[in-house]
Amino acid sequence: MTQEIKKEKFNFKEFILENALIIILFALIAGIIIIEPSFVTNINNIINILTQTSTRLFIALGTGGLLILAGTDLSAGRIVGMSAAVSGSLLQSMEYSQRFFPNMGEMPIIVGLIAAIIIGALCGLLNGFGVAFLKLHAFIASLGTQLIVYGLLQIYIASSPWGAQPIGVFKESYTNLVLGGINIPGVNFQIPYLLIYALIAIIVMWFIWNKTVLGKNMFAVGGNMEAAEVSGISVKKTIMLVFLISGIMYGISGFLEGPRLGSVTSTTGTNYDLDAIEACLIGGVSFSGGIGTIPGIVLGAVILQVINYGLIYIGLSSYIQIIIKGALIILAVAIDTRKRIKKK
Repeated sequence: MTQEIKKEKFNFKEFILENALIIILFALIAGIIIIEPSFVTNINNIINILTQTSTRLFIALGTGGLLILAGTDLSAGRIVGMSAAVSGSLLQSMEYSQRFFPNMGEMPIIVGLIAAIIIGALCGLLNGFGVAFLKLHAFIASLGTQLIVYGLLQIYIASSPWGAQPIGVFKESYTNLVLGGINIPGVNFQIPYLLIYALIAIIVMWFIWNKTVLGKNMFAVGGNMEAAEVSGISVKKTIMLVFLISGIMYGISGFLEGPRLGSVTSTTGTNYDLDAIEACLIGGVSFSGGIGTIPGIVLGAVILQVINYGLIYIGLSSYIQIIIKGALIILAVAIDTRKRIKKK
């Protein structure tokens, strides 16, 4: 008895709806290239985009795990700003007359890094405690943390003996650690250290997500929290650990962001959390939880930065840029929601 296999007809409308976000993103990139062909022919543009993506990628990698848990994080940008301010104030040049700590001796770079990681970790644990033990939605828990950290950041910067001013003029070794690179022999080209740090972070996070018990539990909790708890998974422990890792990633990003920007102010980190969420959504991480990959987040972060950098490159108004980013977030969540409803 011969079975007839019926092939599904290609549905053009369905294809457009399913891939609308990717189509629009590449249309934006194509438009930028048409307006300014030098955007892709200038190697410096590519390096700048990848360098700018590097510090933001740490935030996206941390936020991605929270989205897998069906949560979010609105405090990431402020945690980055606080970490950058503290680590930067500890690592200012000894020759700078208006140092934040004028009577303190020169600090090793590792001290600034540890301080940034501790700040990020504590903030991550605060968010995790709110979600895991107080049963708050991640939106509310992180919103509260965002306001607390922002207030502390402003108090910290204002406590300078010279009055509230940008924290900058970092020691040369700290600046070189962030902005330096490896020279390629025979060619006038340098691989920025930031790209190497980002690659290490990608490998570490990929290993955690795919090769550890925590990674498997994270996807299980995000996919169905009740089922995960019944199966013996410690939901509270999983949530706390994922939030802890996210905070550490924010802290490292803050440590790197100060020298990259040149100085730290109370506005450092503004909207970084929204950019991280948007990068994750563009990269295929589901806002409903349980779905996402590290390569997808990396691709989403790069694409988002290409668009951000490209819109600036062609001289588009910053107001229009904000509108476009807002529309992309709505579109990404709408497509994700549609896919989820369709599966049901």
